[in-house]
Amino acid sequence: MKTKIRFFAFALLAASACSLPLFAHHGSLGYDTQHETTVKGGTVTRFEFTNPHVIIVWETKDDKGAVQQWTAETTNPNTLYRYGWNKDVLKPGTELQIVAGNRCKNGENCMRLRKIVLASGKDLPVPN
Repeated sequence: MKTKIRFFAFALLAASACSLPLFAHHGSLGYDTQHETTVKGGTVTRFEFTNPHVIIVWETKDDKGAVQQWTAETTNPNTLYRYGWNKDVLKPGTELQIVAGNRCKNGENCMRLRKIVLASGKDLPVPN
């Protein structure tokens, strides 16, 4: 009887260990990591310095003058804090010069942030 219980416990443990990669976080799967998109100009409308990913929402104008809303996702607040970011680094109304990153594969106006430059010329460091 003890042998069956040990075997069952071992089998359960092995199955659990093998399934751990299935629960991994794969945040870049929805982004085109082969190409980078650059958006010039814009104004921050929302900044969420929260887990699991920091979100930046801004508005810019396209070539025809129509307003477009964009969203950029980056890493967690703890990592960005080590790069000099905080909850007040971007506020609604902050003017942007350049935002670049890997665009969403579905074509929506969203990206995984790779570079952000404020209108003042200050480059906010972004971990890769």
